[in-house]
Amino acid sequence: MPQRRGRLALLTVALALPLVGCGGGSDESPTELLRQAKATLDEATSVHFTLDTAEEPDATTGLLGGEGDLLRPASFQGTLQVLVAGSQVEVEVVSVDGTVYAQLPFTTGFSVVDPADFGIGDPAALLDPDEGISQLLETVEDPEPDEERRVDGEVVREVTGRIPGDLVERLLTSEDPAQPVEVTFAITDEEAQLRRAELTGPFFSAEDDATYVVELSDYGADVEITAPPTS
Repeated sequence: MPQRRGRLALLTVALALPLVGCGGGSDESPTELLRQAKATLDEATSVHFTLDTAEEPDATTGLLGGEGDLLRPASFQGTLQVLVAGSQVEVEVVSVDGTVYAQLPFTTGFSVVDPADFGIGDPAALLDPDEGISQLLETVEDPEPDEERRVDGEVVREVTGRIPGDLVERLLTSEDPAQPVEVTFAITDEEAQLRRAELTGPFFSAEDDATYVVELSDYGADVEITAPPTS
């Protein structure tokens, strides 16, 4: 998927540029910054997310990427790129209150599916304060501050650390949940919004690391998600 890898490359270049000509930023500790980012995300009524990975995994099932809207308390609508029997497919997905609907390739309508068949969890859970993305912010081991950077006109502060692999397995995937996952969070300086999370761990193979990049935007946008008719 060259477009997906191209977006990831552009993000990497953008974040490689150190912040120039800005003030020193706030003085919060990494732990406090993570706490603020979790509170901000948990208060958001909705958020737009994108997910990318640069790898071409040697696996039969798994989540490769996606983009969509998350609506509290438990709804999702978007497109996921997944591995099914070793083939990469793009699936339209809607999740409402624990029921996941997908329009599978070569079909004309939605049907109720078990996301575990694709090697993933319910995408609507990404916004859950106890099971979703924000829980990762409070489970970082040995958080360390990193550079301030400017991304798309915003000043972000980075925090690096490790998170337990079993938590990542529930949210994304892991072939060795006993291994911790290296993480870098980028949090906006002014609003304490988690803007980007880069996670590196044994997602597709216990022997080789891969990297997921999650981006969040449009906090609190007006989003409406309803269950689709099924065929």
